[in-house]
Amino acid sequence: MSPTAPDTAPHGHIPGTRRPHLPTATVPRHALRRAAPALAAYLAVRLTGLLVLTVWAHRRHHGVWPMLATQWDSRWYLGIADHGYVHVLGTAYDHNNLAFFPLYPLLVKAVAALTPGTRASTGLVLSWLASLFAAWGVFAVGDRLAGRRVGVLLTVLWAAYPVGLVQWMGYTESLFTAFAAWTLYAVLTERWLYAAAGSVLAGLTRPTGIAVAAAVTVTALLSLRTRSPRALTAALLAPLGWCAYVGWVGVRLHRWDGYFAVQRMWHNELDGGAETLRWLRHLFGQVSRPELFLVVVSLTMLASVVLFGLAAADRQPLPLLVFSAVLLLIVAASGGVYFPRARFLLPGFPLLLPLAGYLARASTRVRVLALTAAIAGSAYCGAYMLLVWPSAP
Repeated sequence: MSPTAPDTAPHGHIPGTRRPHLPTATVPRHALRRAAPALAAYLAVRLTGLLVLTVWAHRRHHGVWPMLATQWDSRWYLGIADHGYVHVLGTAYDHNNLAFFPLYPLLVKAVAALTPGTRASTGLVLSWLASLFAAWGVFAVGDRLAGRRVGVLLTVLWAAYPVGLVQWMGYTESLFTAFAAWTLYAVLTERWLYAAAGSVLAGLTRPTGIAVAAAVTVTALLSLRTRSPRALTAALLAPLGWCAYVGWVGVRLHRWDGYFAVQRMWHNELDGGAETLRWLRHLFGQVSRPELFLVVVSLTMLASVVLFGLAAADRQPLPLLVFSAVLLLIVAASGGVYFPRARFLLPGFPLLLPLAGYLARASTRVRVLALTAAIAGSAYCGAYMLLVWPSAP
């Protein structure tokens, strides 16, 4: 998807913020110049988090690079890059690598073959580069809807997400957010074929790629230009990345529900939210001193639900609402492990648009205090997540 300036009128507007003066630049260089303040702010926030992690890790005699590049899910992706996927379902829980979508490990393998360094280093560099492209896409969506100031604030808020450190780990969240952001931007500007391509790539990156596909397909079908061949093509192509991998797993395991059987082996099934409610009752009603990281995860989930309500009240454009709704539904209705759910919601940057709009209208003092608190909290939570919390992010 070309990150160029929009060529059509905005599809939506956040109440209380000005409509943007659309840039006349139509080349990526000019668009990048417009996004430069947001990218600089993004780097400043993430470097602050990395500095806090480095200082804390040094005091605990831990190395920073292994934590970022080779632990938890990073190890699974590196294993896929090294040895490929298994051929059988197996009987051991939490041990089947077919649960992990293929695009990121394939990129790691391909780029590592052409560059010096280890595959772990390659994966980390790819995540860093993807995070910058994601930040650019987040800014582009905010700028498109409500102007440059909201775009910059939206980028800062995404950078200062409670578990934002994951953006600079050997995980897929940054790559997925990049595809999601630019796909949504393509839908907003009615670049349907770019949107279809981005949706296919997102669907090959994470299970929640189906949320991106839903946003593209629903918007294309309900568009006033539904009869446009490009819109109809996008509606049909958008789910193919996700469907292709799920279908491939089924063929590999010789059963139609192969991928879903793998998810069951990871204790990950949809249960309508029963497990989520059980955890919330346990943490806030039955435990006198709940674990800090689980409290952060719970508050992030609850805040996301509230922010979705505000986004709906603000009449966000349809593709953003569909994407956020499906992403929230998948996370909240899952019966799988609880502690990664804040990370699973990290790509849901449209949920932060109401906050960005509020901060754009707030006084400078309120804006500085709010952003400082968010950045400090994100830096502390990120370091705590890797150095104190004993399980995966």
